[in-house]
Amino acid sequence: MSDNILSDAVAATAFRRLVAHLQHRTDVQNIDLMGTAGFCRNCLADWIAEADGTLGKDEARAIIHGMPFAEWKSRYQSDATPEQIARMQESVAKNADNH
Repeated sequence: MSDNILSDAVAATAFRRLVAHLQHRTDVQNIDLMGTAGFCRNCLADWIAEADGTLGKDEARAIIHGMPFAEWKSRYQSDATPEQIARMQESVAKNADNH
């Protein structure tokens, strides 16, 4: 599939909406995103840092989380259960086929 299907403006608008949605849905744990989709807020931030080339990991995570990651983590992140970790590992293993 070509990455030229969407204009940069459309892609940017959709991306901003995704970031706003993830910032709003603080009830959804990163580990649950990893367990179902194979990526989470931190992955998205890492992709931004890689694509930009000048942003550090902490700066990119603050953009995605809407605050420093340590603050987001203390406010919203709970300890992962063994079941969540197992789902995440299974889901992330599927990523190897595509990346």
